[in-house]
Amino acid sequence: MHDTTELLIELGAIILGLGILGRLAGRIGFSPIPLYLLAGLAFGHGGFLPLNASEEFIGTGAEIGVILLLLLLGLEYSASDLVTNLKTQYPSGIVDFVLNALPGAVCALILGWGPVAAVALAGVTWISSSGVIAKVLGDLGRLGNRETPVILGVLVIEDLAMALYLPIVTALLAGLSLSGASLTLVISLGTVGLVLYLALRHGRIISRMVSSDNPEMLLLVVLGLTVLVAGVAAELQVSAAVGAFLVGIALSGEVAEGAHNLLAPLRDLFAAVFFVFFGLSTDPADIPPVFFTALILALVTTCTKIATGFYAARRAGVKRAGRWRAGGTLVARGEFSIVIAGLAVGVEPRIGPLATAYVLILVILGPLTARWTEPLARKLLPHPKPRVEPEAAAAQTHADSTAAAN
Repeated sequence: MHDTTELLIELGAIILGLGILGRLAGRIGFSPIPLYLLAGLAFGHGGFLPLNASEEFIGTGAEIGVILLLLLLGLEYSASDLVTNLKTQYPSGIVDFVLNALPGAVCALILGWGPVAAVALAGVTWISSSGVIAKVLGDLGRLGNRETPVILGVLVIEDLAMALYLPIVTALLAGLSLSGASLTLVISLGTVGLVLYLALRHGRIISRMVSSDNPEMLLLVVLGLTVLVAGVAAELQVSAAVGAFLVGIALSGEVAEGAHNLLAPLRDLFAAVFFVFFGLSTDPADIPPVFFTALILALVTTCTKIATGFYAARRAGVKRAGRWRAGGTLVARGEFSIVIAGLAVGVEPRIGPLATAYVLILVILGPLTARWTEPLARKLLPHPKPRVEPEAAAAQTHADSTAAAN
């Protein structure tokens, strides 16, 4: 009974503390993610007040947090949205991957962490934070801007790419052979393709089967289905997060909207627990030795993300100011970077502290670059003169000479 009492006290204190931190972050206009990570560092191993009774419970809650994060991310997209984005945005997705995954991979190899850690750190530096970016766009009143669909398109490509990347990382971290990893990739590709096909052709039928006018029944069915599919996916080495993401894609219409409204508070709670758990598992003493590396990596990938957004917006015909805004908005990293680092710490423990410092830097820097990249670019870089065609130039010269003669 004593253990149960201690567990309840610790959990109550943690949840109350998360609520206070969330309100504080809202007051200052920042994402609460860095505060959650700092709270985990403070109360984890090596912190000033380690938690004992609730660590196992928090670990389970963290896994549920990842599942809910990916489920609600999937609910945001329909299968047709994903297919359309793949057709129109894949060049930007390729540029995004090359520019932003390469610095992480090179950093891991320079540090001598090996190829598996290089693949994992590449993912940490590659993926932007959909949650932080969506909040920034809303806070800055840019949801209706010309560049916003481009930003969302890049994020959709990244999210869909995770359905292939996470199984590969999971297989490599599990120490599977080349044939085993290839089989996992084939299963993942087949699963993603099958879900997209079913969602496109029979999405209404699937949604009708899940649908319920009773919110309680809808919550239980969707949550139960998601956890079940996530568990089966993890058993197949495809990644529980990917399974949850695919469930979200398969649901559409009013069912997706209703499930989103019901599950959003649970997502926020368990996602906060997830970030705290990642901080708990990181010793604060391990961060100072890697902080300078994390800072350099953050600065490099800030520039590469800005270049990614600029390129993607230019492809879409967005004007110069919108290109800079798109680039600055994509800088923030967050939930996916921590998810990937959490998978990789078993193989290379130093990824945890590096990823924590990296995300802390960029989740704070991201809202600043979103606001200030375009004004700074306008002030520091000369605005290119509009190109004048030879015929127009000749006509203007003739007009000027005529005016002078008169």
